[in-house]
Amino acid sequence: MQKKEVWVAYLLWFLLGGLGVHKFYLGKIGMGILYIFTGGLFLIGLLIDLFTIPGQVRRYNEQAAAPKA
Repeated sequence: MQKKEVWVAYLLWFLLGGLGVHKFYLGKIGMGILYIFTGGLFLIGLLIDLFTIPGQVRRYNEQAAAPKA
C-alpha cells in the first residue's frame, strides 16, 4: 500500500469534503459513502475532520506499514 500524505487529505477535504473523497482516499469506503448521502454528516463530520485528519493519515500509514500475518 502506498503511504498517504496529510496535505493531500486536506486538499481533498477542502475541495470535495462533502462527498467524502478524503475518506475514500484514506480507505474508509463506508464512511465515504455515508458522507455522500449525508453531506459530510450534515457538515459536523467535516468540522471534526478538520482537526482529526493528521491522526487519520498517521493511523492509515501505520496500518499499511504493519507486517501482514
